[in-house]
Amino acid sequence: MSERSFDIIEVRAGVEADNDRHAALVRERMDREGVYLINLMASPGAGKTTVLCRIIDALSDRFSIGVMEADMDADVDARKVLGHGVKAVQLHTGTSCHMDAKMTMKGLDAFDNPLPDVVILENVGNLVCPAEFDVGSDMRLMILSVPEGDDKPLKYPLMFTVSDWLLVNKIDTAPVFDFDFTRLENNIRPLNPDMEIFPVSAKTGEGMDAFTEKLADRIAAVLAEKRGRTV
Repeated sequence: MSERSFDIIEVRAGVEADNDRHAALVRERMDREGVYLINLMASPGAGKTTVLCRIIDALSDRFSIGVMEADMDADVDARKVLGHGVKAVQLHTGTSCHMDAKMTMKGLDAFDNPLPDVVILENVGNLVCPAEFDVGSDMRLMILSVPEGDDKPLKYPLMFTVSDWLLVNKIDTAPVFDFDFTRLENNIRPLNPDMEIFPVSAKTGEGMDAFTEKLADRIAAVLAEKRGRTV
């Protein structure tokens, strides 16, 4: 009996390559239109929306801000954001546990022209899938909450590898949990030696001023470069 011949198709590689092409288109658009795009990622319950509202309140006097709220269903977070005076676009991903670059472009198309200075994508709550898909952002900002534990870089290494900045949220709960900041950093550094880490409490506001001031300075510098290049 002769062996059957068959083709092997690397589906995942094709999906990733297609997403990378669309991420490049998003990035080109952000550069052309002079917009700063943040991809905000975290587990469910880590405090993404509370952090987001703090960012909006701190930065809205310097930049116009738009928000894309990605959820598998519901519009709870979009309604919260609207209360802080910014334009919000609700994106329902259905059964998809992440945003990809095509979805991000569709979300951007929902804003009026011109786009806001800063667009923040609140990604689907997940420490796995969102890390795998480049959406064309200028910054990947992740949140880890103290109750989740300091061992998460060991369990979800890709998220910590690809993210630029880390907010360690809910530090007001640290006395209740066995959370060691030194141990966390030791777990992160082999994966991402350059990651900036900010201990904060979005609830009490502790540490948020230092973080938002540094974020505002980074946004301003990048926007100046983009707009200078496109003039």
